[in-house]
Amino acid sequence: MGLLRLMRPANIITAFSDILAGMAISGYFTNLYGQTTSPTPFILLLLSTACLYGGGVVMNDVFDADIDKVERPERPIPSGLISKNFAAGFGSALLLAGVLFAGFVQPHHFFSISFFIAAGIAIAALVYDKFGKHHPLLGPLNMGVCRGLNLLLGMTIITDTPGMFWELGIIPLIYIAAITMISRGEVHGGRKRIISFAGVLYFVVLVAIATVAYSNQQLAKTLPFIAVFGVMIFLPLIKAMQNPEGPRIGEAVKMAVLGLILMNAGWAAAFGAIPYALLIVLLLPLSIIIAKVFAVT
Repeated sequence: MGLLRLMRPANIITAFSDILAGMAISGYFTNLYGQTTSPTPFILLLLSTACLYGGGVVMNDVFDADIDKVERPERPIPSGLISKNFAAGFGSALLLAGVLFAGFVQPHHFFSISFFIAAGIAIAALVYDKFGKHHPLLGPLNMGVCRGLNLLLGMTIITDTPGMFWELGIIPLIYIAAITMISRGEVHGGRKRIISFAGVLYFVVLVAIATVAYSNQQLAKTLPFIAVFGVMIFLPLIKAMQNPEGPRIGEAVKMAVLGLILMNAGWAAAFGAIPYALLIVLLLPLSIIIAKVFAVT
């Protein structure tokens, strides 16, 4: 149970949605490129992202162990449930496994784009855990890079796709950067100006998905996903803006993290993979149920 708490399983479900969205963008589900739909690369990418995300958050708690003794003593490491050294070994093993799983996505080509993007995610996660989170500007961008690369990782199921749609990785970067900015106020409260700016970035993300959907002639089918996504992230954000105390900011961050699933459903819909957009949406209640047991932030 302690290891699961370290890995934030509800968040790992959101990472699965990144991979599914990336696959939808690549055309894997609609077979746009005439590729066979073997389940092996699909499973390997899900295993890879689970290990990369889990390893990243475990190492975050390792580096934050001293701070958590004061601010979050209930967490597994400061509470003594898991030793810091064991957690460090476990987190490192997860990150390594995530990169190795990605290496096997492309048959007969271990050092493929999947491998290098997964390695990039692992490095970016460690840089954030150790250094990035302490910087007010680079920290949010650093965390955003992790999510942007995770979307691209899903696209590598078809090898040439990330090069065609690499710029879409900027959108989750913007979204996660916004969440990271406001999450700094979870413990001691935040500032209205920062929360308002995060709201502007949220709006940019919504417009970007709608624009891509329009260009693909999928706007009407995508709007319901965008609308629900917008409601889910903006309602708690507005409450936090009105009263920027720690618990309200924490709720806004939690809903924004879970909202990643709806954002990724929007991406799938924008590229015409409506059945898979609905499949991604089904991850949301699962993530919410798990979030009642395990912390999200």
